Amino acid sequence: MKALVLSGGAGSRLRPITHTSAKQLVPVANKPVLFYVLEAISEAGIREVGIVVGDTAAEIQGAVGDGSRFGLEVTYLPQEAPLGLAHAVQISREYLGEDDFVMYLGDNFIVGGITSLVEQFRTERPQAQIMLTQVSDPRAFGVAELDAAGQVVGLEEKPSRPKSDLALVGVYIFSPAVHEAVAELKPSWRGELEITDAIQWMIDAGHRVDSTVISGYWKDTGNVTDMLEVNRLVLESIEPLVEGEVDSGSELIGRVVVEAGATVQGSRIVGPVIIGAGSLVRDSYIGPSTSIDRDCKVIDSEIEYSIILRGSSIDGVRRIECSLIGREVEVTPAPRVPKAHRLVLGDHSKVQISS
Repeated sequence: MKALVLSGGAGSRLRPITHTSAKQLVPVANKPVLFYVLEAISEAGIREVGIVVGDTAAEIQGAVGDGSRFGLEVTYLPQEAPLGLAHAVQISREYLGEDDFVMYLGDNFIVGGITSLVEQFRTERPQAQIMLTQVSDPRAFGVAELDAAGQVVGLEEKPSRPKSDLALVGVYIFSPAVHEAVAELKPSWRGELEITDAIQWMIDAGHRVDSTVISGYWKDTGNVTDMLEVNRLVLESIEPLVEGEVDSGSELIGRVVVEAGATVQGSRIVGPVIIGAGSLVRDSYIGPSTSIDRDCKVIDSEIEYSIILRGSSIDGVRRIECSLIGREVEVTPAPRVPKAHRLVLGDHSKVQISS
């Protein structure tokens, strides 16, 4: 079995962060989301991985390399434009050959990995296996319709009137039979080759498509709200570890990681929090669910439930929360200016001003 990891999307929902960085490389608990994906694939016993890349190919390749750090053999598969998930399968046809494969969206996060799902596929031998989860607004997802016996009978991409609340999670497992389905597809109204249409073709052609409703945690980390929530979730599992320098005037409460080379001075840190190597926290408060990447500075400031990326500086800011701060950012207070009202009033005006 091989794996196909999709890392070619533009990440428009994470702009402006993704104007200068691949969305799959935005860190959660100081580790790129894509790395969690590759670790899950490796833990499932898969060794050959094709990564579909687009405009951010150089950055993805620079971060992942040949995959050996994950115990993987990585091949990069260029996609000229993000023309749908089934299009990614189409351009990867030669690489995939006649092998079964896991298709994993590189910005998706699943707690617990995919090992049990891969083992189930190998045991049950369907032509396709999809993962589903209940969502509050299925209109934003691919949606599955199941019959009374729990078999998949229909799939629809981002329907205006969903037939269920079961959304497709960004992990699929296919036999080579999917290639015949992809070859028959025409672009959808979105101008893309939809993987939901390919799976529906397989169902209509009599191929067995199994589904698993996952009870664990899943998030598409394509927007800031979900990134912060995944960051919180991952930080909940860390163990306290202090390898950097923490002075006697500081207080660490709960699960706090201070990486080697980091410095904490005169500060109060309430975990779960991770402070990256080379970072300085001085005279500040760092609240729960915050990750500070390497080589950052937080001075005379307060921050909570946030992600700060590499090389950024926050100095003299009283309160920041629920924020995603990019690389090499400087955040400082606005200059203090006298408060004044500037008015142009017509004749016979009446104005009330609260001082």
